[in-house]
Amino acid sequence: MKRLRLRNFNWKYIVGEVLLIFVGINLAIWFNDWNASKKIDQDKKIAIEKIQIEIKNNLGELRKTRQNNQRLVKAIETYKGFDSGEEDGVVVTVGQMSTFQKEFPDFLRITDSTNIADALFNYEGDVFINLELAELSKIAWETSKITGIVNEFGYDCLYGLQGIYNLQRLVTTEMGKASNALQNQEIELLLRVLDFIRQMDSDLEEDYISVLKQLADCT
Repeated sequence: MKRLRLRNFNWKYIVGEVLLIFVGINLAIWFNDWNASKKIDQDKKIAIEKIQIEIKNNLGELRKTRQNNQRLVKAIETYKGFDSGEEDGVVVTVGQMSTFQKEFPDFLRITDSTNIADALFNYEGDVFINLELAELSKIAWETSKITGIVNEFGYDCLYGLQGIYNLQRLVTTEMGKASNALQNQEIELLLRVLDFIRQMDSDLEEDYISVLKQLADCT
């Protein structure tokens, strides 16, 4: 009879193969995780850069608009302070009107002037109120929220960004009210809204500057 021979297994070889497979799988998982983490870091860096650019642009727009509207308020208040008497238009001296026209050249376009007493003239004309509305963007912020990359931001960064964009939304809403007041020729309401905006955008400016400093540490 033939005897069956038991084959000798090379256990060291088998164990080595298993370990090799185990290490290979873990290396593949680690590499995939590393790639995913690297991509998240890149996306986070890009998102923060876009938000920084957006905030800087909004800050510049806010300052420019505020300067223009403060001059507008001053022009309206000065014009209201002129004596209208019983005439149409305003009654002032030539010197007063000359000074006013130099400071606010686009506010009043004189159509007629009548000498009514000594150096006093009655000036009639058309008033042009050029209200400037700041275009405050939130595209970079909204895109970061939609893609979920904001979840990778630190708490302080996320808290600061959420705060400034909420305040920015309130400022934009008030600007809409100012525009409506002007369209309805409600000048007193316009002045009140512009004064409120002035207070709000001063706070917004400070928050913009503060968050821009924080964003450098968000990466």
